[in-house]
Amino acid sequence: MDETTHDVPTRRDTLKYGATLATGVSFAGCSELADQSKQGETSGNDSYSVSMEPMGSVTFETVPERWVAYDGGYADMAVALGQADGLAGLGGANRYYTDVYDELPGVTVDRDVLESYPEVRTKEEFYELDSDVHLYDPQMLINWFGWDDADIDEITSMVAPFVGNLIFRRSDEWHDYRYYTLYEAFEKVAAVFQQRDRYEAFRELHTAFIASVQERLPPADDRPSVFLTFEGAEEPETFSPYRLDDEGTSKKQWRDLGIHDALAGTGTENLSTTNRGKLDYENLLEIDPDVILIRGHERKSATEFRDTVLDYMQRHPVGSELTAVQNGRVYRGGYLNQGPIHNLFLTERAAKQLFPEEFGDVTGDEHLFDRQEVADIINGAI
Repeated sequence: MDETTHDVPTRRDTLKYGATLATGVSFAGCSELADQSKQGETSGNDSYSVSMEPMGSVTFETVPERWVAYDGGYADMAVALGQADGLAGLGGANRYYTDVYDELPGVTVDRDVLESYPEVRTKEEFYELDSDVHLYDPQMLINWFGWDDADIDEITSMVAPFVGNLIFRRSDEWHDYRYYTLYEAFEKVAAVFQQRDRYEAFRELHTAFIASVQERLPPADDRPSVFLTFEGAEEPETFSPYRLDDEGTSKKQWRDLGIHDALAGTGTENLSTTNRGKLDYENLLEIDPDVILIRGHERKSATEFRDTVLDYMQRHPVGSELTAVQNGRVYRGGYLNQGPIHNLFLTERAAKQLFPEEFGDVTGDEHLFDRQEVADIINGAI
């Protein structure tokens, strides 16, 4: 596809000149539109462009202040960049876990905003919130919520541009354009908010943290086989499988820990929009993983999870035969949407879940990264 650059006017530009400007946006399948070394560079008049698929190159006349994100991963990126005060709403607040911020001095988000605008998905809501940027993959709005290209063009022209890419998984057939790693996407968001220093500080901290954890891991042959699943019931009977070889950001911590996917070689597909297969306890017995990780219980503490889900599985006539259940190695499976702050906490938790002899019990107080250092980066004390 021919490369095209779209200089998208901000909401303030549109209001200033009293005109609706056509943007000519083209979506899926387009290639990257700007040299990566120039992301977020400003021109002489202080405008700057950020390029991210599927939108392509988006030009900002001023740095955005108010923002809306579809998921907790992109919201977490904005918070990490010191932009919490600009939060105007979220597309899926039920998947945004803010409790981790309680461990970071001086870091908060306005939970009243999340309660007031927890599912921003309609054009009317975008108009009402009147934000400066929308951290959404527009193709997600088209494929999940019935939008079309004209709707995206309208909100881009009349309110503010979209910048985002669905990165938490890589199993949607409609996503036929470039994916980004967590830190590649984070770098794009940092360019949007012109917060390169905070991004670089996070990247350096993350690199050092992952290296320090990996240095303490046992040899690959001694690492457990893991079954990752979704099941939100406290008395689970069937389980929707995830494949750990999917490179989506939601599984980053497990890849960094180098664990073995219990479903490898079984032919079982990944959970996705079009595949909602289920496994029962008899199916799990054939696999019999060392560890079972269950998503859908992130509002519970580790103790609450053990007292409900694990307790039921231990009393189940078939589930109780599973090795992971007998050894008490059934844990919460982590967030579906994670940003850079979330990832630090989730990697620490995962290391304790899988290697408690080395990193301590998951309910313990031992920290694997410095909370104050993270808070200092977010709060600008860098």
